[in-house]
Amino acid sequence: MGLRIGDLKDCVDHIFEIDSFKSKMGEDRDIVTLSFSVNEANAADDLMNFIEKGYEFVLDADVTPGEQSDGTYKVFVELERNRHVTDNILEITDGVGKLSNIDGFKFRYYKNFKSKPVDKETLESNIAIDPKDYDIKVNESNLDNYKNFFNNSYLETIDMRNDQIRLKKAFADPIVFEFKDFGTREEVLTRLDEKINVNEFAEIIFLCKYIGDYNITKYGDKLMFENANNALILKRLN
Repeated sequence: MGLRIGDLKDCVDHIFEIDSFKSKMGEDRDIVTLSFSVNEANAADDLMNFIEKGYEFVLDADVTPGEQSDGTYKVFVELERNRHVTDNILEITDGVGKLSNIDGFKFRYYKNFKSKPVDKETLESNIAIDPKDYDIKVNESNLDNYKNFFNNSYLETIDMRNDQIRLKKAFADPIVFEFKDFGTREEVLTRLDEKINVNEFAEIIFLCKYIGDYNITKYGDKLMFENANNALILKRLN
């Protein structure tokens, strides 16, 4: 029996990723990869089959064999990188949205901290439509990549699911944060309303030992992490 509207309600995350994972069908510059996060194995299989059988332009759809470090199963979709790819993405998200009762998907490009609304104009301005533009677009996104931001850390895994980021050091419990802001240090400081919190020195020491040699400052209940001239604002949840 085929899937019906609402069958995957509460199973699919409302933020998916574009070009965050390598293609298995060809060169990354030629293939656009989508990755949806699903919270149940059976639902992930159902979504993979729906996408693979429902859209002729899909080159391949696959699902991770087991639960990932963020507690989800990833459904990967591969599309040819061409002038039709934004329309293809919109068609897929329309169908997946009906199955999951999601009205208003967002996407994160190349593991970017910030998610953006799914519409034709935003897709066209953020993803590489032409293969020859792929390297340029990826290089532009490198500094905004949450994996790259923590590339000098002690962390074993770095996962971002919706607006939460989970940092895990080997042999230690994970720390979960809510994403608040990202940009150059100057940009971020202009958007911060809170004052420096000088009473949380013990927490700063703990985080430096856990994460690594990053300049960390607390403003109210928010934490600012600095890497070069970039600043990340997080709120600790545990």
